[in-house]
Amino acid sequence: MVKIKPKKAIAFLLSSVMALTALASCGDESSSTSESSSGGSSQSGGEGSKADNSADASSTTASNVQSNDDGSVNESLTSLELQRLMGNGINLGNTMEAYTHYYGKEDIYPDESETSWGQPITTQEMVDGMKAAGFDSLRVPVAWTNAMSYYEDGNYEIDSAYLDRVEEIVNYALNADMYVIINDHWDGGWWGRFGQKDESISSAAWDMYEAMWTQIADRFKDYSDKVIFESANEELGDRLNDEIDGVKGGLSINKCYEMTNKINQTFVDLIRKSGGNNDKRFLLIAGYNTDIAMTVKEKFQMPSDTAKDKLLVSVHYYTPWDYCGTNGVNSWGSGKDIEEQNTLLQSLTRFTDEGYGVVIGEYAVLTNSSEPKQDTDKFYTNFLANCDLYGYCPMLWDCNNLYQRREGKIVNEDMAKLFLDKSYANEKDKSLDDVKKDAQATLDKIAEDAANQLVEEGTIMPDDNKAIAWIMYQSKDYSKTYSVGDSYDPTNKTAGLKATNVEITGAGDYSVSLDFTECGSAKGIAFSALGISNGEDLFPGCTVTINKVLVNGKEYELGSGYYTSSDDKHCTRVNLYNAYVSDVPADARGATDNATPTPMSFKSTDVIDTLEIQFTFNEGN
Repeated sequence: MVKIKPKKAIAFLLSSVMALTALASCGDESSSTSESSSGGSSQSGGEGSKADNSADASSTTASNVQSNDDGSVNESLTSLELQRLMGNGINLGNTMEAYTHYYGKEDIYPDESETSWGQPITTQEMVDGMKAAGFDSLRVPVAWTNAMSYYEDGNYEIDSAYLDRVEEIVNYALNADMYVIINDHWDGGWWGRFGQKDESISSAAWDMYEAMWTQIADRFKDYSDKVIFESANEELGDRLNDEIDGVKGGLSINKCYEMTNKINQTFVDLIRKSGGNNDKRFLLIAGYNTDIAMTVKEKFQMPSDTAKDKLLVSVHYYTPWDYCGTNGVNSWGSGKDIEEQNTLLQSLTRFTDEGYGVVIGEYAVLTNSSEPKQDTDKFYTNFLANCDLYGYCPMLWDCNNLYQRREGKIVNEDMAKLFLDKSYANEKDKSLDDVKKDAQATLDKIAEDAANQLVEEGTIMPDDNKAIAWIMYQSKDYSKTYSVGDSYDPTNKTAGLKATNVEITGAGDYSVSLDFTECGSAKGIAFSALGISNGEDLFPGCTVTINKVLVNGKEYELGSGYYTSSDDKHCTRVNLYNAYVSDVPADARGATDNATPTPMSFKSTDVIDTLEIQFTFNEGN
């Protein structure tokens, strides 16, 4: 039920408070890193990329732009067929989801939000340029609480000016003959209300979600099926426990899955009974964290639906995050990189096999300029070939980066050709068999080239029959990285970084090291561990004794004790600094006094030129 209170009455009661307080809200999703767990979050990671910080100075109010939408619905069209028609997509990033809400904000100016994260006012010409650049679909992320002055008090009315402006942008896309997706996107993190133990807060979250979508559904109910509603962004999952007023949610991961499924089901049920064309509109269902590995698990279930074959699933792809989201890894294309991407994308056939379309709602190699990062072309070519092979619709996350909105084009010629070649217009005359055949040929060629790449002399390559010790490392500023994670990959690193790794052949003394001098000094430690690939498989029950740690050639005294453990039951690990683990795990082995996941501690200003670990490997019983 939509709860709406008289805004003017509330404004009068709070006028004295508002006179004393003006809260400037600068929203961001930079903390969203859901993809990193499978090689990348959200959230989100990628949403924090804000290039072009010079917004138009003039204030523009929304006008009533008429669309050429005919209000038609193709009832026989399935979501599997739709995903091909949607072709190649792009996001209108950091625009209508830019966050400017503050409590009691009575007058809503949509252009104020639209430009607050550095983007220009969106125009028909900009969207026409996207279509001309080879993009067939536009995803419009929206922060609806920007237009709810008093949602904290249960007033969930969306200001009409904001709805008008979103509708205007939707019309731009339809006029450009594009499919268009709208959602509720991060939105200040209000989603954490679902996980609160206080039932009055969690109940209010349900009220707001239903009120929000009731209004959105009513506004767009007579539009054609080229308008698609998306249930959420990256928030369905772990972020249901986001902190609200200093209190974190209390849902277990199983309960988070259950709540995610329940929210998605509520979304479908609500839209279907909201009138107009909504009973048969295509709906996009947000996956768990929109993380592929977590969404393909059986715990995540697609909703039941009264409409036949009208649901698609949404996931995001920023894998590996150190390459896609930071400068820590500045190359991509090793055999391991390619295998990881191919395997993750293939796993989504769980949904296509069940008759659901798949939309990769966001993917990108993030940059703050119009020039792509090294190997972006290789990453995108392999990624888009996978999408062709399996029929997925990819939606590039872009914030005035590759696609320059004021110029109305992708200025990098190589990137421009890549996306134009992948447009639906360029592929529609090909049979599905030919599209898949061409995609497989592309994937085979990229894999072959990777296999022929030379690696640095002396590098020990991954081998399932070898136990290889190395130092996992991530600098405090995320600009220097070496093979972070339990999967040993000596090619996953900052260019110029020199690593000395060693094969463990049995009990004995060993040494591993990192040398940053050729890539620039590293600053502090965000994460580091001594890893031994296949250690659990080849030497079950093994332990590690650290004899000496050398930083810049000088001995470093560990602040506390350490332990041997394994996260994945294959790689043996000794955490040197792991802030993501709060306690010593129950199955830890060889723990020393005062053991902790953080025996090393470095500030962001501490300079590391070389890091060496001398240790004794002890075989298990």
